[in-house]
Amino acid sequence: MAATVTQNAITLKGSTEIVAEFFMYGINSILYQRGIYPPETFTRAQKYGLTLLVTTDEQLKKYLNEVISQIKEWLFNMTVKKLVVVIRSIDTNEVLERWQFDVECDKTALTESKPREKSEKEISKEIGSVIRQITASVTFLPLLESACEFDLLVYTDKNLEVPEAWGESGPQFIANSEEVRLRTFTTTIHKVDTMVAYKKSD
Repeated sequence: MAATVTQNAITLKGSTEIVAEFFMYGINSILYQRGIYPPETFTRAQKYGLTLLVTTDEQLKKYLNEVISQIKEWLFNMTVKKLVVVIRSIDTNEVLERWQFDVECDKTALTESKPREKSEKEISKEIGSVIRQITASVTFLPLLESACEFDLLVYTDKNLEVPEAWGESGPQFIANSEEVRLRTFTTTIHKVDTMVAYKKSD
């Protein structure tokens, strides 16, 4: 009988791919759930044992792919600290929501060649729980009354060369906000904490 091989080894490259892919699906889920783009510009995809929605808008896809490929480089070099999705009103420019993904990197993985022990199935299950919470967040987040746009902010180590296409930005915090922490997942190399801050309703 042939032996069954299970994928339990996580390398830095593998961990980078997993986290970058989570960011891609996570951002798409936020944009869909919060109605930043029309629902008809999304299509269904199966991932993490869930049915997720991803954009079919060519311009948005191109933008997200560029951002994620740069983040991948920073994840691999362990220089990324957080990714933030900022949602603001187009009319008033006021920041209404701030989705924050904090990244903790175990830098010993940069010098270790031995893969870590954790099954992809287990990681996928943890990520699925985070995405489920993003989807469920519409139950407590205030309705976005006006048309909104989004921005992506990436926090990196201070001494990092930033690509020309990226501009410097302030943290874009929300005055008078509520915060809700969502679940965490870890590949054993990268750990990602998720939270959302939103403007308290008056």
